[in-house]
Order: sequence, then structure tokens, then C-alpha cells
Amino acid sequence: MKGRLRIAVIKLTSCSGCLIQLLNMEDELPELMKFVEFAYFLEVNSEPKSGPYDVTFIEGSVTTEEEVELIKKFRSWSKVIVALGACSTTGGIQALRNWSNVEEFKRYVYPRPEWINTLDKSRPISDFIKVDYELGGCPVSRDLLSYFIKQLIKGKKPVTPTESVCNECKRKGIQCVIVSKGIPCLGPITRAGCGALCPSFGRGCYGCQGPARGINPLALAKRFEEMGLSKEDIVLIFKGISSWSKEFKEVIKRYE
Repeated sequence: MKGRLRIAVIKLTSCSGCLIQLLNMEDELPELMKFVEFAYFLEVNSEPKSGPYDVTFIEGSVTTEEEVELIKKFRSWSKVIVALGACSTTGGIQALRNWSNVEEFKRYVYPRPEWINTLDKSRPISDFIKVDYELGGCPVSRDLLSYFIKQLIKGKKPVTPTESVCNECKRKGIQCVIVSKGIPCLGPITRAGCGALCPSFGRGCYGCQGPARGINPLALAKRFEEMGLSKEDIVLIFKGISSWSKEFKEVIKRYE
């Protein structure tokens, strides 16, 4: 790689958890800074530099017209766009409102709902611009993020996980929580990259990495039925962090 990688990091509607994961790479950042420049990162640098940028990481879902215009600008200024975390890849936990009436929420929550200017849905950035890479998670895995940036520094085309969390469980010797404990788990249909964090602690996967490639979500929902779960419980399991992904919506619409 010639020169330092010019990186931009922007935040849409989100909790900043994925940006914090980037900043939490304390042991690696001093060395990485020899090869990258955070040209635009408002949480770190109060004097952002203008584009063009080699890579732009975008955290958060799109919920306002202003955010639509913002990501379109950064798309035009960037060689590579990376959707960072569940909000930017699938709409995130705030996409739960997509299944209800946002106008009704506004009336109950805000004393002056007419002041709230928002889109009717929380949507992933890929609905509006071309996205080159997606790193899911809530928040994104620090190890996955570090590995991704190092691949960029070396001039490689980054490789991101496409297999399911089940593969990570098997590599780590973790007993399947569905089989051994009868706990509902979205691991069979969720993209790897988290290191099977939740199953490592005996809990079912919540699906925050988003759908894996080549999955059959309806078959997993049928397995949950065989375990004795009601249709309402199955909908609640799928209607979580990645509910607005096409694959998870398929189950929700079938069972709701």
C-alpha cells in the first residue's frame, strides 16, 4: 500500500456501540495509525478532513432524509463503503418500529410529535447506496473489525464471514444449546463473525450478525415449533436485532 489509508467514520441513527469497538482497539491502534489516517471521525477528531476517502465506515440505520443525503455524499467521496454493525446492515433493533405505526409512537412518546421529522421505517444503508462490505453485530466484533482493517492495509480484498454461527460453535467445541439444553437459538441461520459469543455462555444466538448465506429460516422456525414454542414466541425470537432482513421477515410474515 502506498501512503496511509484515508478512513472516514460516520454515525447515523445508532448507539455508537460499533464506533466504541473501534476505539476499544487500544493495543492495536498505535501500530495501525502508522498505516491509516482517520481523516473524518467526529467522535475522535474535531477538525475533519474533506474527501476523497479510501474507506468509509458507516454505523447506524437510515431514519431521516438528512441521513439519506449524508450517505449519498460519502458514497460519492469514497472508494469503499463498509456497513458497520447490525443497524447499518439490517436496520437494527430500532427497526422493530417498522412493524408498527411510527405516527402512533410519536403521539405517545413526544409532547410535540409534529416536531419529529423521521422516515416511516428504520432501514439499512444498502437500501439507498451501494455497499461494498458488511460487518454485522450488535456491536461489531472487535476482532473481526481489526482483521478487516488489516486486510485493507495489506491491499487485499477483505474476506468476510458467510457461514453460520454453528460452524464457530463446532470449531470451539461448544455444545449445541438447541440439542443439549432445548434453548431456541438463531445460530443455524446467523452469519458467523462473533466467535459464537452467546452460545459460549450457554445462551441462544440473537441473530445480531444478520443472516448467513444459503440458509433456511422457515426450517428453523419449524424446529422451534417441534420444541413446543408458540407462533407468538417464534415471532418474538425472529423479531429482534435483524428483524428487517429479508430472510427473517419471511418467518415473521408467515407466523404473525
